[in-house]
Amino acid sequence: MCGRYTITVTLEELLIRYQIDPFFPLYHRPKYNVAPGQMVVAVINDGASNRIGELKWGLVPEWSKDEAAGFKMINARAETVAEKPAYRTAFERRRCLIPADGFYEWKKKQDGGKQPMRITMKDESLFSMAGLYESWTTPDGRKVSTCTVITTTPNRLMADIHDRMPVIVPPEQEAIWLDRSMRQTSLLLGLLQPYPAEQMTAYPVAAGVGNVRNDSPECIRRLTIDD
Repeated sequence: MCGRYTITVTLEELLIRYQIDPFFPLYHRPKYNVAPGQMVVAVINDGASNRIGELKWGLVPEWSKDEAAGFKMINARAETVAEKPAYRTAFERRRCLIPADGFYEWKKKQDGGKQPMRITMKDESLFSMAGLYESWTTPDGRKVSTCTVITTTPNRLMADIHDRMPVIVPPEQEAIWLDRSMRQTSLLLGLLQPYPAEQMTAYPVAAGVGNVRNDSPECIRRLTIDD
């Protein structure tokens, strides 16, 4: 699964990276420990240009009776995303990109414990996780916009850490993923591949990242032998 990630860049960097109007109204601060249930930055395309905004992490299908369903749908599996009723319509029509510059996963240790790891690009650049979004209406008429992160099988780097990883969309394929008119299932599914391991790296971080209340640069600090 993908249950924690980081996005430590500035709003200006986000707007430049996704070619978005610099006057787009959005408050953003660097986040070092993004968790399910929180509002997260996402990019969609309205048919003319990219737009950026916030979605609640944990997808609630439009037919759901309860907003709490989102806590069970923080991730969608690439292998079944085009078939499962909870994701099928969003996969066809409501795809998004979720910007990140790292994500966390917990690696099993020989003593039975777990070591939190932060996984990034080798150059520490921004990347785009493949996501889906939905709009759900509460019984009292309130609109709730939610999202999920798609996961896939691990690449060579991740295989030693966990059996799943988020789908990372290569920059040259982002426009295809965001294109609302694209309904070719085989092509879209073909984008949901493990990202090349040689372009990524992983390093250990402190156990404090396991607490969602911790959200500071300390979360991404690389552990050393002395720690």
